[in-house]
Amino acid sequence: MTILLTGADGYLGWPTALRIAARTDDRIVLVDNCARREWVEEVGSTSATPIASPEERLDAAREVHGCHNLSFVEGDLTEKAFVDELLEIHEPDTVVHTAAQPSAPYSQINGERANYTQHNNLQATRNLLWGLEEHDLTDTHFIETTTTGIYGAPEFPIPEGGATMEHDGARDEVPFPAMAGSWYHLTKSHDAANMRLAHKQFDIPISDVRTAITYGTQTAETAADPRLNTRFDFDYYFGVVAHRFCAQAIAGYPMTVYGKGEQRKPFISLEDAVEGLARLALGDPADRPAEHAVYNQVTRAISIVEMANTIADVGDEFDLDVAVEHFENPRDEDETHKMEIENERYMALIGEQRQTFTEGVRDILETLVEYDETITAHEDRFLPGVLDDWETADETELTYEEDAADEPEAEATPDAN
Repeated sequence: MTILLTGADGYLGWPTALRIAARTDDRIVLVDNCARREWVEEVGSTSATPIASPEERLDAAREVHGCHNLSFVEGDLTEKAFVDELLEIHEPDTVVHTAAQPSAPYSQINGERANYTQHNNLQATRNLLWGLEEHDLTDTHFIETTTTGIYGAPEFPIPEGGATMEHDGARDEVPFPAMAGSWYHLTKSHDAANMRLAHKQFDIPISDVRTAITYGTQTAETAADPRLNTRFDFDYYFGVVAHRFCAQAIAGYPMTVYGKGEQRKPFISLEDAVEGLARLALGDPADRPAEHAVYNQVTRAISIVEMANTIADVGDEFDLDVAVEHFENPRDEDETHKMEIENERYMALIGEQRQTFTEGVRDILETLVEYDETITAHEDRFLPGVLDDWETADETELTYEEDAADEPEAEATPDAN
């Protein structure tokens, strides 16, 4: 058996690869072009935690966890010839696709970045799906991390899958409408539609894992050795709001909550996100859903103000003087919107939540206090700014609601505050 994991250099992809490798003797082929490192450097930031090269990571995985079933291939999934060669040589039984340009703010900087994001994300997914068809690999389980940002902020509970539409007395199940709020999020809406079409036309088994805002610095596997660290972004463009707030706490910056901040967003810990992907990748083919299956990869919804207050409370344990400040909301939004999102299928997959938000914040702060100098050296990246060589939009146009990413690699996401 062979598992192909894309976006393997990313925040979510790397720890997922380690967990899968530790649980099986199957071959795991890791793929990435390592562009995420370049994107973050491009916006003047860096990972708070030092991250080793792919080669050093593999050496550490073998030494620490005995994972001799990992190999790494560097390449660009937007190049069809590369994808064809990859599939022809390795013939994967499962593809875990976490590769993407995952930042909404980055995709909103200008037209060049919007075009790049859409081409990069959509072309990679199409090449993989068509490659499976053209290389007679349509039994391969295709798992992609998309995002809960596909859903927007509807006033009704978000289903785990499609929605029921009623018109003129007739009812039918339809895909959830694309209500994304950024050029990045729309790539995942299009990916969801393309995966649905690939399932219909090619009968490829599809798991669309819609990842929520993902928090945390470590999993059981990455914590075993510093060389196994996953990345931790804290800047405006690539850091999720929970991570950026934690970094601000380390640097002595107040956490800014617009208005009441009672609007709820979907969250999941890195540990819980990795567990679900590993179980899907290693699951018995006989247990795969026959339909195009959607999983809302979320454990609970948390309000912005609860998130900020939790970080402040946990910060006291580390002698951090963390302030939460409320400001008039510059956005036209419902500050009390209570998102409801169904997650029964995903919770049945992982069994139980492994890390609460409070535990995750404690984990993050415990890690970040070791790298406070890196954070303070880049504290100007907490907020958007004009980047040299780019014509940027007005700052208010660069602020979007936060949803996951994780992935990329699906893990970096736009800003919530």
